Amino acid sequence: MATVADIVEILDTRFPPSLAEGWDVNGLTVGDPAASVSRVLFAVDPTLAVVQEAIDVDADLVVTHHPLLLRGAQQLAVTSSKGAVVHQLIAHGIGLFNAHTNADHASGGVAEALAEALGVGSTVPLLPHSGDASQGTGRIGVLDGPLSLDEFARRVAERLPATAHGVRVAGDLEALVTSVAVCGGSGDAFLADARAAGADVYVTADLRHHPASDAREVADLGDGRPFLVDVAHFASEWAWLAAAAEHVADAAGVDTIVSTLNTDPWTAHYASPARATD
Repeated sequence: MATVADIVEILDTRFPPSLAEGWDVNGLTVGDPAASVSRVLFAVDPTLAVVQEAIDVDADLVVTHHPLLLRGAQQLAVTSSKGAVVHQLIAHGIGLFNAHTNADHASGGVAEALAEALGVGSTVPLLPHSGDASQGTGRIGVLDGPLSLDEFARRVAERLPATAHGVRVAGDLEALVTSVAVCGGSGDAFLADARAAGADVYVTADLRHHPASDAREVADLGDGRPFLVDVAHFASEWAWLAAAAEHVADAAGVDTIVSTLNTDPWTAHYASPARATD
C-alpha cells in the first residue's frame, strides 16, 4: 500500500518545489510520512468544509492547491480557523499536502489545466522559467478557430465552475479572438506580459481596478487587445485538480476524489438594475 511519503514524492516529482516562489509554502503540513494511504481527496482550499468532506469520504490524505499556513501561525488553538483544521485532521488521522506556485509553474500544472479546459492549444509559458522554457508562469496558446469575445467569454462561463463572481469581460464583445493567455489565480501582475506576447484575450482572476483600467487604457491606444476576462480565483484553479488526481491515481494505485465543494468565499452576486441583461 502507498504511504504519505510515496504520494509526496509523486507530487514533488510532477510539480517540483524548486519551481515555487520564494515566499510560498508547499509540501506536507500535517501527517505522518509513514502512514498508509488508500484514498486521496483533492481540493483548491484547505477549509474546514473540505476537511469534513475528507472525513466523510474516508480519505487518508488531502491535497490542496493553496497552503493552510501561507503566512505562518504562532498559535493553533482549536478555537481558530487554522487550528480547527489542524486538530480535525490529526484527530481523524488525515494528512494535508499542498502544491501552490510550483503547480502554477510546472508543465502539466494549473496554467496548462486552465488553458486546456478553455480549448486553448499549442501552449507555451507566458513567462518561461529560467533554464527551462517548458515551464513558467501562465500559458499562451491558440483556439482551434476564432471566436467572438462574447462567444469565448460564454465558453469560459460554461467550462469553469459556477461562482457568484461569474465572468467579467472588458473589450469589444464582437471582436474576434484566437490567441489566448491564461494565468490561474491572481494574475494582474502579468497584464503587460499578456500584451507583449500578442494575446487577443487574457483570462485570469482577481483583476483589481487600477491595473485593469491602466491595461485597458494602453490597449485602447491600439486595437483594444488584449481584452480581459476575469473569473473567480477558485474557478481559475479548479481544473488542475482532476489532472493532479488522475496522475496520483495512476502512479500510486490509490483512489482519488476531486472535491465537489465550491470554496469560493462569495455566495451571491447582484447586478445593478441598470446593467442587468438577459
